Amino acid sequence: MSTPSHSEPVGDASVHDLAPDCTVEDVEEGAYYRATVNGVVEYGIFVDLSESVSGLVHESNLDGTYAVGDELTVRLVEIRMNGDLGFESVSVEDPETTHVEHDPETTHVEHDPEITAADELGSQEGETVTVEGELVQIKQTGGPTVFTVRDAGGIVPCAAFESAGVRAYPDFDLGDMVRVTGTVERREGALQIEVDALDALDDTAELRERLDSALERQAEPHDVEPLIDWPALDKLHEDLEAVATRLRRAVLENRPIRIRHHADGDGMCASIPVTLALSRFVAEVHGDPSAARHLLKRLPSKAPYYEMEDVTRDLNFALGDRDRHGQRLPLVAMLDNGSTEEDVPAYEALAQYDIPIVAVDHHHPDPDAVDGLLTEHVNPYLHDEDYRVTTGMLCVELARMIHPEITDELTHVPAVAGLTDRSEADAMTDYLALAREAGYDESDLQAIGDALDYSAHWLRYSAGESLLTDVLGVDGADDARHTELVEFLSERAERDTEKQLDAVMPHVESASLANGADLYRIDVERHAHRFTYPAPGKTTGAIHDRKVAESDSPVITVGYGPDFAVLRSDGVRLDIPRMVEELEAETDGGVSGGGHLVVGSIKFVKGMRETVLDALEAKMGDAEIDEELGSASVAGFED
Repeated sequence: MSTPSHSEPVGDASVHDLAPDCTVEDVEEGAYYRATVNGVVEYGIFVDLSESVSGLVHESNLDGTYAVGDELTVRLVEIRMNGDLGFESVSVEDPETTHVEHDPETTHVEHDPEITAADELGSQEGETVTVEGELVQIKQTGGPTVFTVRDAGGIVPCAAFESAGVRAYPDFDLGDMVRVTGTVERREGALQIEVDALDALDDTAELRERLDSALERQAEPHDVEPLIDWPALDKLHEDLEAVATRLRRAVLENRPIRIRHHADGDGMCASIPVTLALSRFVAEVHGDPSAARHLLKRLPSKAPYYEMEDVTRDLNFALGDRDRHGQRLPLVAMLDNGSTEEDVPAYEALAQYDIPIVAVDHHHPDPDAVDGLLTEHVNPYLHDEDYRVTTGMLCVELARMIHPEITDELTHVPAVAGLTDRSEADAMTDYLALAREAGYDESDLQAIGDALDYSAHWLRYSAGESLLTDVLGVDGADDARHTELVEFLSERAERDTEKQLDAVMPHVESASLANGADLYRIDVERHAHRFTYPAPGKTTGAIHDRKVAESDSPVITVGYGPDFAVLRSDGVRLDIPRMVEELEAETDGGVSGGGHLVVGSIKFVKGMRETVLDALEAKMGDAEIDEELGSASVAGFED
């Protein structure tokens, strides 16, 4: 049929009446549409077909005179290359009105797991797209309201504009299932959808099922071979995969992650790789290198357990971020910490807000106390292994499961972790060989560990992000700066340790225990320099190392103060967690503490110090001699 002139009446024709949320995807050239005039100019009129479909009827294609608000029938003459629409007015004698609902094809599809939301948006910059998903963050800025949507492809930021600082679409809440239509634009290096329409979805069961299926698939950890062949590590592989799944899922759900770790060498060898892997995964999912700053926090803990001071601070910040930035409450990851009964009060505080917790640790655990409060728990003791499998070794594998491209940066890190925590595992031979291939001999690795411990002491509660990645030699650290920094810090650590030993060694007391072990005691409160490096625990460790080198017998060293004691042993199986339980029951001294079989710390009330220390000495004299049992690092038990 020939196309009529706008001056000729049209006979029977179907005239489409578009729903308000229809887009250009719903129109085609040559079709007839119901339109409303939204503007009159000298050269024609502008008409609306829906909230987002508009165009011009040029005066040359206009039959009659119209005012704003008038309705008319138009034919779509042309969709120009720049997206503009050209219409002509027509008269239809016997119109058949057809109502058109917007039924978009959503932008991200479940069947292509290789394409993230960020990748797909990048290929559609400047185009109008529609996504369906769950609102996982609503943040009011000084300009637009930013709605973060989780669809089948990942995370999609959507900016809706009202007046500056005014909440757009105020009726929507976190967890709502929505359809967003808008244009893909780039702002400050990141892609976002600038919202034309945001609508609630009524029938969400199918969409939720599709999103859950996509989330389950995307959260699966990468299948990586362990760095070395080690049966002890194989036992823990499945547990690590479960933690990797939880962490990847949190990123895909736009849930913040708070990484709490022991503030010592092993704790940093555990937490820094996991943080880097998660940062890169966040950037991949969001298509925004800066996104990790808002979703990840690495937080050192001085005590060898999750203190109420720390958890109260964490809860306060999490609730503030929820209220100010529309974030979900976080997932907490405990690394090189979190397996003992002392962690329970902090965990119960998090449970008040249903905050999930995962723990990867190698301290002697209290599974009956903590497992009901942990979503996932990885600990070598749960698989008949012990502290010689350090948390840093485990977390390098965890980081590789999250983002395997990080592997080449981390091959020396397990050896650093093993040396700083004095692991005597047979696997240390293989880890040291891996490190040599990366250019590090054993003295280099020991220097890195000393530099990490020295930095942790002065950083106190600060994470020291860039400084510590430079010390560890990861995340693009400059090789020359890394070498010079490690040399400087490790030499300072050695100098300060020698100065401390010069002060304390004349005051070390000695005794022989009933089991034949040599006991060395030092009042670090009275005879050591305070408020400097090394702290009491590290000082006790340095004394112990010197006495072990001088003695042919098993050695126990105790550094004590008014209300604490730090224990180190070589060749004696102390089982410190059990001793703490017995001391508390027998002395009424308010005893608490924990650690490994050969290193740990205890606290007690000041007035019961002599009673507790005398009872402790008796128990150490009854302990089993095991000359093959070495001592683990005391770092982290120093406060």
